[in-house]
Amino acid sequence: MKIWVPSDAMADVLSDLPRVECVVYEGKGEMPDDVDEVEVWVPPLVPVPDTPGHLARMTALRLVQTVTAGVEPYQPHMPAEAVLCNARGVHDAGTAEWVVGAMVAVLREFPGFVDAQRAGEWAYRHTGVLADSRVLIVGHGSIGQALERRLDGFEVEVVRVARTARDGVHGIGELPALLPEADVVVLLVPATPQTTGLVDAEFLGRMKDGAVLVNAARGSVVDTGALVAELRTGRLRAALDVTDPEPLPPGHPLWDCPNLLLTPHVAGSTPASGRRMLRLVRSQMLRYLAGERLNNLISDTY
Repeated sequence: MKIWVPSDAMADVLSDLPRVECVVYEGKGEMPDDVDEVEVWVPPLVPVPDTPGHLARMTALRLVQTVTAGVEPYQPHMPAEAVLCNARGVHDAGTAEWVVGAMVAVLREFPGFVDAQRAGEWAYRHTGVLADSRVLIVGHGSIGQALERRLDGFEVEVVRVARTARDGVHGIGELPALLPEADVVVLLVPATPQTTGLVDAEFLGRMKDGAVLVNAARGSVVDTGALVAELRTGRLRAALDVTDPEPLPPGHPLWDCPNLLLTPHVAGSTPASGRRMLRLVRSQMLRYLAGERLNNLISDTY
């Protein structure tokens, strides 16, 4: 059985499995000649160029195991004979930690103090604080739950929102009534046709003055032009780990937007995520070889 994996480390953790031949393919340069022999593909973190073309040539493909929670580059192009699994849970710790850090950094105005430090200025002032805030988590899946655990002790009120309502969790249709009361709005929804452009001018207009938007989901969830317009008025603040477009090109309006903390999609890029990814892939391959049901199987949108 031939498996394409994105790193030597992943090949090492699978090296003792019977009947398994690992080929390290990072997605750069020419596609290996054995593409039609690949039964399992673990794509790299950054999708390869022409993902649909790769999948179309994998005539022996039976499993795609992504290293990301998002599967939008692969799902529309999956061969009928293959199944798709994501990395749900792998990036929970890193992403939740980034969200907490981003909220604190924006509310306590850390970027401004860094600028003052570089200028040699003692810029004393009062700042905002996370304590006593209402944090609206839009997308209360595994990462949202990990975030809520990390917020325990920060003395905040957490309001949960998911695609469908359930006990203790509001449905996404209730957002118009929930947004005006939130001090921080955290986006953790998957990229789907339903979430594309979810955060538009109307959504942002319902947020209270001084509120903070935190996007650790996908750039496509936010209407970038509408967000730029709000940030430039000074009414809202934001922290983004993802953008639309991505990577953000030179000269884009977001680069010099006021009231914005921007990082280059690094929330889940941590050693903890790497370790957990290796454990997940090994576990999945053991299940696959034994003919057992796989974890994180994508059967619908998510």
